[in-house]
Amino acid sequence: MDMDLEAGKLSVTRSLKVTADGLAFGAPKNQASRRSVPLNKSVVSALRAHRLRQNEERLSVAEWHDHDLVFPNRVGRPTDHNNLYYREFKPLLKNAGLWGQGFTFHSLRHTFATALFKQRQHPKIVQSLMGHASITQTMDTYSHLLEDIGGDAVDGLDQAFG
Repeated sequence: MDMDLEAGKLSVTRSLKVTADGLAFGAPKNQASRRSVPLNKSVVSALRAHRLRQNEERLSVAEWHDHDLVFPNRVGRPTDHNNLYYREFKPLLKNAGLWGQGFTFHSLRHTFATALFKQRQHPKIVQSLMGHASITQTMDTYSHLLEDIGGDAVDGLDQAFG
């Protein structure tokens, strides 16, 4: 993932995979996974603050392995997903009173897509932002969020032909 905070976007160009030899970067799952995602102002602001803290951390360690990662481990290498979950994510869930309610990292993706659909974004936009290979995948996962808009579409016919 490459960040361009000036342009307010991130580009998904690689993914971290667990291999027999440890963690390694590879190509994303499919062509649709390689994408550019716009960032809103609050995210850009938070990432800028994070980058400042990270630069301070770099100076405090004896050895830093620079892989240009947004969320590296304490020495700059890729973060193992188990360490990230147990050391960072789980305590956040506990502090928020959400521990034990089934939240995972993947829940964050679902929350993002759900928020987009609740804003009535077009399914093709959601598909693109999520990196789904097909609109079928997006609709099979999130079509239940669209159930309440069918009446609006038919009601609009009165205006169009009335």
